[in-house]
Amino acid sequence: MKMSEMFFTTLRETPSEAEIPSHQLMLRAGLMRKLASGIYNYLPLGKRVLKKVEEIVREEMDKTGAQEILASALLPAELWKETGRWNVFGPEMFKLKDRNEREFCLGPTHEEIFTDIVRNEIKSYKQLPFNLYQIQTKYRDEKRPRFGVMRSREFIMKDAYSFDKNWDGLDISYKKMYDAYCAIFDRCGLKYWVVDADTGAMGGKDSNEFMVPSDVGEAEVVYCDECGYAANVEKAPCVNRAIHAEDVEKEIKKVATPDVKTVDELMHFFNTTADRFVKTLIYSIDGKAVAVMLRGDREVNITKLQNLFKASDIEMADRNTVESVTGAEVGFAGPININVDVLVVDDEVAHMKNFIIGANETGYHYENVNYGRDFKADVVADIRNIEVGEPCPKCGKPINIARGIEVGHIFKLGTKYTEALGATYLDENGQEQPIIMGCYGIGINRTVAAIIEQHHDDRGIIWPMSVTPYHVIIVVASNYQPEQIQAAEKIHDELAARGIEVLLDDRDERAGVKFNDADLIGIPIRITVGKKISDGMVEFKRRDKAESIDIPINDIVNKVIDEINRELA
Repeated sequence: MKMSEMFFTTLRETPSEAEIPSHQLMLRAGLMRKLASGIYNYLPLGKRVLKKVEEIVREEMDKTGAQEILASALLPAELWKETGRWNVFGPEMFKLKDRNEREFCLGPTHEEIFTDIVRNEIKSYKQLPFNLYQIQTKYRDEKRPRFGVMRSREFIMKDAYSFDKNWDGLDISYKKMYDAYCAIFDRCGLKYWVVDADTGAMGGKDSNEFMVPSDVGEAEVVYCDECGYAANVEKAPCVNRAIHAEDVEKEIKKVATPDVKTVDELMHFFNTTADRFVKTLIYSIDGKAVAVMLRGDREVNITKLQNLFKASDIEMADRNTVESVTGAEVGFAGPININVDVLVVDDEVAHMKNFIIGANETGYHYENVNYGRDFKADVVADIRNIEVGEPCPKCGKPINIARGIEVGHIFKLGTKYTEALGATYLDENGQEQPIIMGCYGIGINRTVAAIIEQHHDDRGIIWPMSVTPYHVIIVVASNYQPEQIQAAEKIHDELAARGIEVLLDDRDERAGVKFNDADLIGIPIRITVGKKISDGMVEFKRRDKAESIDIPINDIVNKVIDEINRELA
């Protein structure tokens, strides 16, 4: 491909809206252009990268025996209403009506649709197991689209669904997908964790996320260097230890604390540390007033709390509700004589001794409070975030926490959708049984962004050979030297004839502009045809290395092919 004929422009300045490297570089390198907030058009270079990632996904999925289909992106409401998700999915679902007032949505995910396809085709155990997948655009009306394609309103996704006779079969299907995902992300040149994850709105039994370590990741990953344990912070259980276990239970005291409400203010007032306090937070959970207690320096894990109540709607209570259930101003809530529907105490609090709480009376707190003696909860559960340095849930060694980008997620769905939609089969005894499902997703354009996050420098993208838009770029140093142009075209044609994807930068631009663009778009191999061509030499340079070497023009094609084959092997 000659760049003088290619639809291609780069940006010298970084767009102000682009906050992270992948977003900046996808715009600057001409991979995509913004159409509206969270919506992008992919230009030729970007489309080639997407296609490379899609083909890697297809190859690894096909190796497992999975079969590709293409479902509609316009989905009828009836299927969602059968599973009960039409009204609970949330405002992220794009909903619309046709001219006959029939309700539809733009597909955010396809569990219902795949299950509907299968329930109409599968009758016998002899037809199981199998796995169907598609690569398609999905739609979610993100409240705050950001970070380019990391959190967009339109995104490309590979979603697959396995269908088995029983849970043992699902375990086999799940392992195939687990291994296939590892192969996919290995081939994409990504470093990643496989972490335990919450099943969330998808439902089901077990779940794993494939997370790419990155400072710009929106998820937090708990990991242990000692045993290899890794989990999303939403999922990681806390191993609670007795706090101040040496303390003997002391007599409870009511203490006047005028205008002292926050934990910082209480620490100063009582001259102690945050781990001596227990805060009481009031939530509204599916219409119920719920008091949640945890140590003063801890944070509530909303996912754990939501799972505890199997809740669809959870938010902090407003000031009026807090004052109503406590009988006091905000800042003095406590468990004694509180008027809530449910009182939840974090596991850690149940092990604490002689702590300080609000007295449900403006200007007062209690000290030397002990769980079990002074108050009891309706529920004691792990409802907090684990923190750096706490014991690993698996081996007990101190854990670390880092940020990550979720690029893939696999679930053991079980019968959540097949029972709701009546997707059954007749077993060997002629008995009707629900089909057991698994669900497996990969964000295609998010994977592209994650690759850039891990593979770039201050000059631009550094593509792994497996996903680069072109393998080689040939730069003609001077368009006014016929010998250089002829040599460059000869190398271009020979490489193309050997199946190498090659760009020829024959634009009427200064050499410096061409070199800068080559670095920005990140082509792995650069061949420069310049003055040394009179001696039969060209310059060979890898994008990921600082040095370049001179190669005889007669050897350059074999050198390039050897380099590509070595990396793709």
